[in-house]
Amino acid sequence: MDSQALERAWRAVAAQVHPDRFATASAAERRVAMQWAARANEAYRQLRDPLLRARYLCEQSGVDLQTESNTSMDAAFLMQQMEWREMLDDARHDPEAYAALEAELAQARQQMNQALTTLLDEQRDYPAAGSKVREWMFVEKLAQELAAAQVTSQQV
Repeated sequence: MDSQALERAWRAVAAQVHPDRFATASAAERRVAMQWAARANEAYRQLRDPLLRARYLCEQSGVDLQTESNTSMDAAFLMQQMEWREMLDDARHDPEAYAALEAELAQARQQMNQALTTLLDEQRDYPAAGSKVREWMFVEKLAQELAAAQVTSQQV
């Protein structure tokens, strides 16, 4: 994805639908302009975030991510999850373990971003991308748990 092209496109759309351009228009036209501006901003927010973009592209391609019910994942990733969970338990009491897990999750995010770029933009393999999206969502959830554990340990 070309982030500069995305920003240019968003700026062009935002300039066309910005509510200030409709200050003297009717109330209905101002309301529509506000709705379009909100939609443009939401689309930009979603497309510039790699995980949200991947979810959107998978769903638009007919892949049902089943984020609440589909927990099937690659065996190697399941083993990695167990290792990360153990590291999270250690991180609750050890700042070095916290830093190590934080670094591993950052690396996992980078690898998933690269894999999704390949799967979506080059191979157009949306089902495989859907599996990778579910994995990335796990990483994000674990990162949130890690951050919460750090806050809790600092309060004690």
